[in-house]
Amino acid sequence: MALGGRTWEQWVAQYTTSHQNPVNRWCHTLGIPLIVLSLVLTPLIAIRFGIWKIALALFLAGWAFQFAGHAFEGKPPEFFRDWRFLLVGVRWWLAKIRGRA
Repeated sequence: MALGGRTWEQWVAQYTTSHQNPVNRWCHTLGIPLIVLSLVLTPLIAIRFGIWKIALALFLAGWAFQFAGHAFEGKPPEFFRDWRFLLVGVRWWLAKIRGRA
C-alpha cells in the first residue's frame, strides 16, 4: 500500500534515518505506544468519568518522551515537515518491535 506515492517501507526508512540516536529511539519506543494507548482510551471517557485523566496523562507523557528524544537527536520531529509522519511513527514502532527498524 502506498501513502503519497511512497510505500510504507519507504516512509519507515526515512523515519528511521532521522531517529538514529539510541536515546531518541528508546524514547520513541516508549512514547509511541503511550500515545496510541491514550487514543484507544479516549472513547471510554464517555462511559467512565475518571478515565480522561489517565488518557491525558498517557498522551502527555508519550509526547514528552518524543520531544525529549528529539532533543538528544538534535533534529526536529519529521511531522514538522510532513504531517503524515504522525502515522508513520506507529508503523516504525511496529517494525522496530519486529526487529526491522
